[in-house]
Amino acid sequence: MSSRSRSSRSRQSSGNNMSDAQISDLISKLQRLLPELRTKPSHKVSGAKVLQETCNYIKSLHREVDDLSDRLSQLLATTDSNTPQAAIIRSLLM
Repeated sequence: MSSRSRSSRSRQSSGNNMSDAQISDLISKLQRLLPELRTKPSHKVSGAKVLQETCNYIKSLHREVDDLSDRLSQLLATTDSNTPQAAIIRSLLM
């Protein structure tokens, strides 16, 4: 039995009715969102590579958010808490 037949059957048995075309379309959409892969032709990048790069990109975005939150917290610690700037920083941290 080919791996394609097994994967199609496992998708059907799990209750997921997505077609291969729908999955390919979603992979292409993901690829267009990723800075690392945006300029590469979609037929030259595997779906697994797109998914791996998506995970890497999400992890880097999480790190960036954490870093920005830390920087805002440090800024708030050095700002008079009664100023409009402090209120803005607090709202960004919420």
